Amino acid sequence: MPTFVALLRGINVGSVRKVPMVALRELCVKRGFSRPETYIQSGNLIVDVDAGADELRVLLEQMIKVRFGFAIDVVVRSASAWEKYIAANPFAGEADVLPNRLHLYLSRDRLASGAAKILEQKARAGERIRAAGAALWIDYGASGVGGSKLTPALIDKACGSPATGRNWNSVLKIQTMIEARA
Repeated sequence: MPTFVALLRGINVGSVRKVPMVALRELCVKRGFSRPETYIQSGNLIVDVDAGADELRVLLEQMIKVRFGFAIDVVVRSASAWEKYIAANPFAGEADVLPNRLHLYLSRDRLASGAAKILEQKARAGERIRAAGAALWIDYGASGVGGSKLTPALIDKACGSPATGRNWNSVLKIQTMIEARA
């Protein structure tokens, strides 16, 4: 059965749009998904499902809306695609990149061509943006995410569909969890 990574966008930030990870895993089990695992509270789900990525995305979005009462965007990728993102990291091995300031962004739909160029025009000094491996990579530099003008709405618009990001530490932890499933 294929393994997928599902990234829930914009949950558990502040006091709204709460999705407890225990409840998410229970919901997945009730739906018949195998071995649901989550990583931290920001909506990282790894699950085995006999379905395609798009089908899983739609199911998760529907399940969450029914169970929790609000709509969210979910980005789903296969476990094999996840490994390819790591290999395609254009900033890998650079000493000046901090793992909590380097983010992998995945758009729900195919990444729009020119997304990196659009964001580069809005970037602050020290921020670097690259498209690689069907993903968008942002090194936020010394100012970090909080000091950036690259808002979620701007990133979505450049990507051509809703996108969500995970820092390099989270990307690697998710890969470790995938490898432990084998």
